[in-house]
Amino acid sequence: MKVVVIGGTGLIGSKVVSRLKEHGHEAVAAAPNTGVNTLTGEGLAEVLEGAAVVVDVSNSPSFADDAVMDFFRTSTTNLLKAEANAGVTHHVALSVVGTERLQDSGYFRAKQAQEELIKDSGIPWSLVHATQFFEFMKGIAESATEGDTVKLAPVKIRPVHSDDVAAVVGRTAVGAPVSGVVEVAGPDTFQLDELIRKGLAAKNDPRTVVADPHAPYFGAELKESTLLPGPDARIGDTRFADWLAQQR
Repeated sequence: MKVVVIGGTGLIGSKVVSRLKEHGHEAVAAAPNTGVNTLTGEGLAEVLEGAAVVVDVSNSPSFADDAVMDFFRTSTTNLLKAEANAGVTHHVALSVVGTERLQDSGYFRAKQAQEELIKDSGIPWSLVHATQFFEFMKGIAESATEGDTVKLAPVKIRPVHSDDVAAVVGRTAVGAPVSGVVEVAGPDTFQLDELIRKGLAAKNDPRTVVADPHAPYFGAELKESTLLPGPDARIGDTRFADWLAQQR
């Protein structure tokens, strides 16, 4: 089976490509640095020739409201059109647990727009919603930093390792389209402020983490369960503490 992975040279995409190849599939990494640009359409027709499945794990280079909306709308529209022309029979996209509950955020409005385009495309589809990756904890801290203080809402989160996300994306890609959402999360539940505090301490980062119930998360205010998956989520094997120990 030929599977084209859009964003296939990035953190998740490269791991999805490797896993699919290990299981005997023809996995092709597609990204601007391989000559495929979903914003311009460059290389799409060529790379999709003979493809049965497309996996989209690409992300916007900018999180500014207008830029991120333009990225996901343009990229997804071009990709779905090319897939229809190529006869692709399964579109898989990676998104985020809680996207529909985070619509005060420009980034998550853009992800919701991406999902709606996929659902309306007529191409059989599956969405994988992941909780935030261990590797993205630094980005969360940076987005919430004011001076030497990191302000975060004390709400629950179940972060997940990128390897575990890639495994679920790969399995979803080679399975039948689910016309719905598959969720994946890590094995441990933390408070968001506690999680980032642990991560910064492990890096000897001197910033102070403060619990603030009204602190925005990429522009959206959080409730207790906003970032949590439902009861049927696939649960990864890798614990945050073990991953942190490996980073040292």
